[in-house]
Amino acid sequence: MTTEADEANRRDVLLLAGNAFAAVGCALALWPFISQMNPDASTQALASIEVDLSPIKEGQAITAMWRGKPLFIRHRTAEEISAAQKVDPAQLPDNNARNDALPSSTPGGDTDRVKKGHEQWLILIGICTHLGCIPKGQALGDARGDFGGWFCPCHGSHYDTSGRIRKGPAPRNLEVPPYDFVSDTKIKIG
Repeated sequence: MTTEADEANRRDVLLLAGNAFAAVGCALALWPFISQMNPDASTQALASIEVDLSPIKEGQAITAMWRGKPLFIRHRTAEEISAAQKVDPAQLPDNNARNDALPSSTPGGDTDRVKKGHEQWLILIGICTHLGCIPKGQALGDARGDFGGWFCPCHGSHYDTSGRIRKGPAPRNLEVPPYDFVSDTKIKIG
């Protein structure tokens, strides 16, 4: 004697296929919820780097990479610091500091774009705020524009020795990334 439970039939195949389809659908529906528990791209991109400043002589500048962006690190001379401090932020096209460590409404004076006690070091994200070009002014032979800082040859933006826009189509000052001095000759960015 045979029973219906012992024999596989068409209904059993449909039931197995339906259950498999439901399991795959459930896994696909849960994937975004599980995936969102991973750190997002902005958190992963906040990796920090340390830069040794000791080999940079006064008047020199170097370019480092951080989060896929060029960083301009300049050891400013006393003349460059003096020229930057004499500028009234109210007379600038962009009078905000653009310093990630300060509130967005902070005026763009030179002292708000550098660390107190380390005014000779200027650290900027080296991307022109007009269309994302890399301004010239890091190498000794580069054109530095009308204000001695950086010059973007793509569309003619001129930045001063504090990285503030002074002339040209760029709408904002060069950004100051978050950084801290680990020692007198080493900084940690990010």
